[in-house]
Amino acid sequence: MTTNSECFFAKIRTYTELSKEAEQAWAALLRRKAYLKDEPFIVAGDVPTHYAFVVEGLFYQHYVGPGGDMIVKYFFPENRIAASVSATLLGEPSRFTITAIEDSTVLEYEFAAFKKLVAEYPEIAAFYIRYMERHWIVEKEPDEISFRHDDAMKRYRDFIRRQPDLHRRLRQHHIAGWLGITPESLSRLRKAIALGRM
Repeated sequence: MTTNSECFFAKIRTYTELSKEAEQAWAALLRRKAYLKDEPFIVAGDVPTHYAFVVEGLFYQHYVGPGGDMIVKYFFPENRIAASVSATLLGEPSRFTITAIEDSTVLEYEFAAFKKLVAEYPEIAAFYIRYMERHWIVEKEPDEISFRHDDAMKRYRDFIRRQPDLHRRLRQHHIAGWLGITPESLSRLRKAIALGRM
């Protein structure tokens, strides 16, 4: 039977190899925690101190827009690290809330303790750089460009194509919040796709 920490380090090794010493030091920081559906991991206005590797379940990063509507910034399914990165780095209140969409299990670790490992172990530093580059720069930049130049239908079709499993797990208002449209508008897009009109 595979343990949670084995799943965690199997994922870490897809970015870089870890020495036994580095893995043991990082493993000592991990704390298993369960979140119920709709339970927050980070609340907007709080200063976050932990990152959470999603072992099982799904989270989303969101905030309330000027008109009172929910705006979704990011989804964190299994094998992703959920965090309010800039707030944690700066030690400032988070502008976002991160909430469980499903009953979820995570491995949490304190960011300050992790940063000490980054300074001590070059392989953990290599992981940190590669993970941030891939998920917070390379993956996010096309989405930011798409939101400026593509209409909702193209963004929705691209999302279904790139994330079919995630699409099936999300509720309609989560997808609408990520696309920046109302649930009613999303219903119209779905109907148009079903009818082959767009």
